[in-house]
Amino acid sequence: MSAIRVRSHLKDGVAIVEAIIRHPMHTGFGVDEDTKEIIPAHYIKLLTVKHNGNTVISCDWSRAVSKNPYFSFMFEGASKGDELELSWIDTEGETDVIKTNLE
Repeated sequence: MSAIRVRSHLKDGVAIVEAIIRHPMHTGFGVDEDTKEIIPAHYIKLLTVKHNGNTVISCDWSRAVSKNPYFSFMFEGASKGDELELSWIDTEGETDVIKTNLE
């Protein structure tokens, strides 16, 4: 099961996309309450969005993005049923991807 949830809708050929990504986004500055040790950095470093196989947005993220980030964007030239793919890779090499169709 993907850690990415996506909603989309179209308005006059413009796709409006909203996504929530379940991820801890540890900064490397937090302290574990039980062990009192620093929690190592673990955050999404690259988010990529493709529309019908073409990259429409690519974001280099850092430790400054909050836990379970919400991401929203719009782009032109979309039609109902077009394929949308969101993927990410984090600092530990973990990845996730979700493919959906625009509604």
